[in-house]
Amino acid sequence: MTPQSPPEPRNADGKTRCVGVEIEFAGLPPKETAELVRELFGGKVEVRSPHRLKVTDTRWGEFGIELDTQYAHPDETIMSADAIGDSEWERMRLDFHTRTRELIGDVVTGLVPTEIVCPPVPWDELEDLDAMFEALRHRGAKGTDASILYGFGLHLNPEVPSLEAGSVLAYLRAYMLTAAWLREQIHVDITREVLPHANPFPRAYALRVLDPDYAPDVDTLIDDYLADNPTRNRELDMLPLFSHLRPDHPHELLRNKLVKARPTFHYRLPNAQLSEPGWGAVAEWNRWLEVERLATTPATLAERSEQFLARHRPSAPRRWLTRLRRWVSRQ
Repeated sequence: MTPQSPPEPRNADGKTRCVGVEIEFAGLPPKETAELVRELFGGKVEVRSPHRLKVTDTRWGEFGIELDTQYAHPDETIMSADAIGDSEWERMRLDFHTRTRELIGDVVTGLVPTEIVCPPVPWDELEDLDAMFEALRHRGAKGTDASILYGFGLHLNPEVPSLEAGSVLAYLRAYMLTAAWLREQIHVDITREVLPHANPFPRAYALRVLDPDYAPDVDTLIDDYLADNPTRNRELDMLPLFSHLRPDHPHELLRNKLVKARPTFHYRLPNAQLSEPGWGAVAEWNRWLEVERLATTPATLAERSEQFLARHRPSAPRRWLTRLRRWVSRQ
């Protein structure tokens, strides 16, 4: 499968836009996974801890491979140089902590997923990255549909073509209008529907964003998003982008260590369909491009926004009743 070209193939600096890819799966532990990545893309394997490895110096940069649970890895705060004393007791405590985390990782291997976090890959090279998905399939990696317990996903992090508020807003609007179609095409696994990791946007927030009079600057866009979406668990998670745009923003979510600031959309919806031959990053990228095509077609975007508002905006009596209830609740 060949990656289709986005309508805006280059970023604000005129360079080919890149896509970060994250994939979760079972059936292959981190060490074997790291060796697989090295065989495919070169580089060298670096062991950070028994269940957390890196493959560095590949053609695109650094791959991260680990068990997807913090309890399988040594706590960075405890392991920091400032926390390590010179006493025998401190050394014993550190050794105990390291061995305990390794044991936890050994026990939960197979129960929690292995995760690969790929470096940014130019969109027109995603077909080369798909060799990794085929190799994982042949090595016995299991995706979302292998068990009712496997709520595994594939995340795409498409680099934004522009950091201007108007462009970001257009893509956010386009996503909201395309989300139902994407869910239908992907057949989002029931386990992932039950889990909170890729929840839809609240209806009230969608109505606000799709209103033709809504024209926020970057700060207002961020503050409104945080007010209505105080969570990382959105199918299109905007927090990494907003953290990149405003690194000094005081909101605790934008300072969360799990939020990695980067100039990308964080698209969390797709399943990890490793049981399907030919499935990989390209398939989900090509689906995602429906969002980008709509975002870059202003007339169609405005028309579809108006249709959404006409279907879902409350009637005047209903809006009056809602305001009355809010007023009564404050008395």
